[in-house]
Parts: sequence; C-alpha cells; structure tokens
Amino acid sequence: MSALSKSPVFEGPLSEAPRSNGIGVVTFGCRLNTYESEVMRREAESAGLGTLAGGAVIFNTCAVTGEAVRQAKQAIRKAHRDNPSARIIVTGCAAQTAPQDFTAMDEVDLVLGNEEKLKANSYRALPDFGVNDTEKARVNDIFSVRETAGHMVDAIEGRTRAFVQVQNGCDHRCTFCIIPYGRGNSRSVPMGAVVEQVKRLAGNGYAEVVLTGVDMTSFGADLPGAPKLGKLVKTILKQVPDVKRLRLSSIDSIEADGELLDAIATEPRLMPHLHLSLQSGDDMILKRMKRRHLRDQSIRFCEDVRKLRKDIVFGADIIAGFPTETDDMFENSMKIVAECGLTHLHVFPFSPREGTPAARMPQVRREVVKQRAARLRAAGEAAYRRHLASLAGTRQSILIERDGLGRTEGFTLAALGTGAPGEIVEADISGHDGIRLVATPLAARAA
Repeated sequence: MSALSKSPVFEGPLSEAPRSNGIGVVTFGCRLNTYESEVMRREAESAGLGTLAGGAVIFNTCAVTGEAVRQAKQAIRKAHRDNPSARIIVTGCAAQTAPQDFTAMDEVDLVLGNEEKLKANSYRALPDFGVNDTEKARVNDIFSVRETAGHMVDAIEGRTRAFVQVQNGCDHRCTFCIIPYGRGNSRSVPMGAVVEQVKRLAGNGYAEVVLTGVDMTSFGADLPGAPKLGKLVKTILKQVPDVKRLRLSSIDSIEADGELLDAIATEPRLMPHLHLSLQSGDDMILKRMKRRHLRDQSIRFCEDVRKLRKDIVFGADIIAGFPTETDDMFENSMKIVAECGLTHLHVFPFSPREGTPAARMPQVRREVVKQRAARLRAAGEAAYRRHLASLAGTRQSILIERDGLGRTEGFTLAALGTGAPGEIVEADISGHDGIRLVATPLAARAA
C-alpha cells in the first residue's frame, strides 16, 4: 500500500484525471485506486453518467491516514464551489469505512462502497438519489466479497505506465491499519486474467506495467494450486514478450517467495526497485503493530537481494510516532534507513484510525510525532541525495513521463529535457540537482 509523502522526490497523493464525456475522476492514495479509477470511469460512462446536466465528479478516496480523508473532503467542497451543478459521487476506502462522514456532506449526491464503485448499475441510479442520507449510500459488507475480477482497461489516462491489479484485500490485522475494513479479505485475480490484461496494455503501447494490490505478496493463496507472486511474474514475462518493463508495487518482504527472488536475479525486464512495507525498525514496535517480521529479517532480506542483483533500489514505508514508541525505539527506525540501504522513503506520521487497536494504545504527543516524522523525512532525503550522487557517470534507461522528465529502471527521477512520453531513452548521467538526475540522451551526446 502506498504512503503519502510531502517530499518532492515522490509522486503526490492526489491525481485528477481530465474530464472525459462530462465525467471527472479524482484519485487519492494507492496505485490500486488509480487502476480502479479507470474501471470506474468506463462503468460510469456506460451508465450514461456523462449525459447529466453539469456532468459528474467521482472521488476515489483513501483511508490510510486522517490527512488523506481531510484532503478528500476539502477537494469535494472545492469541486462543489467550482461547479455547483455537477453531481458528486464519493467512493473508495474512506467511503467504505465511514460512509456516514460523506453522506452528511450537503455537497455529496451519492456514496458508493469499494465493490459497488466497479459496477455500472451503481451509477445508473444517481438521478433518483438525494432523498435522504440512507438512500445516498450504497455500501455493502466488504467482507462478504469472495472474488476479485480481472477488470480489463485499455489505458490509464494521463499516465505513461499502466497499473494492473493482481490482488485485493488483506487477511492480516496490523493494529494501526484500517484498510482491511475498506478492502475486505485477501482475494486474487486469476493468473490468466492478469496475463491477458498485461498483453492488452503492452499491445496498446505501454512500455511499463506495474503490478499492484493491497497485500500483493499474498497473491495466489486462494487460487487453485496456490501459485505465488513469483510464478505470476515469470509467467507474465514469458507470455508477454512485448512488455519492456515489469514493476512491482509495495511488497511484504517476509512473504517473498523463491521464484520471485529468482526472477529478480535473472529477469532484466523485472525492474530493480522494491518498495517494502517495513513500518518500523524496532522489534517491540513491530510486535505491537502485529507485523510478521523483525528488524534483522528486513536487513537480511535487503542484503540477500543485493547479492542477487547489485543495482536493486529499495524504498520503504515507515511510521513515525507509533503508540508507546520511545526515543530509543524511534532511533532504531532511523538506523534502519542506512542498515537496509533505503532510498525512496515514504514517511507516515502516526495517525490514529478509529476502530483500530492502535487508536486505543497510549499515544505519543503530536508535536513529538511531527518532529520524528521530520527527522525521518530528512534522513530519507539525505539517503536519496546519496543515491543520486552514486549514479553520476553511469548510463541509464529512462522512461519518459512528461516535459523531458522520466524514471530510471530503479525508479529514480531524471531530467533529459527531451523525449516523447512513453519513450525509453538511453542516457548518460552527469550529475544531479538534489531532486533529479541530470541526463544526456545518447543521440544528443553523439550529435
């Protein structure tokens, strides 16, 4: 699951897709939400939502932090002020876990749960809604959902890389996390459906495909034969030769299987970038979080994977100020940035989520939480600058995203000043500006 970050190094938590046929979609949070927003757009269009006078705006929310929910409400109010005649629909994890928070908003016409948002029928009823708060909400019990379909999309609007859902939900109950109550239990997309979706997107010109899910390394446990993520990765690379880059979103290192590690070591089209769900560097805090790994296991995993692939780049989610965290415990999280060799750091200041065990634990003072988060971000930014400096003098393959900016195979931001979005360019790295690499395309260098 992706974190929110204020650092300029990382992509922002909020993206707004351009209006298409009178429908605007605003997406918060993780890559899975980005993928689902395309499914929602298609289903809403097929339901005729775009024909409504004033159009419609759909908000696909995130519940991972209180700040994410606050941002969503702020954006909803602004959308209503800017276009009072537009119908406003709210869905996503925040709507699933606390629908009453959004039905109480006068600006909102309809609230949909995470399962309902993917169905055209949910949008067809919109013109008849608005009688009372009960009718404004269509949110069913997410734990009753047993399967996840392989929804097919042809493109991800405004993106040069495509996201493909392989899994949804989570069977674990980390004490800080509200997401299982928004996503339900773990369920996998059948492997054949994933392969067909990757083929479809590669055939439509996407050079890079990102596999995504809520707890992606649990993929396959509910499928016949219980295939693991490594088998899925190898099958995609074998059956879809046209996909130039395959990337994994956040993984839980304790669940990484042997075939996945072998693919990392042997498959050059599998990108050398892993984002780890570490959450803390202190064993006692990890136990109180109900995580399934300890700090030494995380450090050893990073060391072992580096032996398999020297150019691997690690990112991680870390929570600052978890309940009961002492200064010494926090220092262990600070140390693990260097001990794991983390580069892309996503920092969460702890945010108590109502209904989770951590919200009932002794809380760290808010000013201390903020101070610790700031120190972690500073450590992450320093590590990132060291990483930038280490790439000077190397040659990198860069996928152009926009305005001459792109990403290396290790997901490092690079400025080329040229190139068409979606193009992969070989470039020499001359240095960096503290935020991005300075790169010269080989053709320009030869000229």
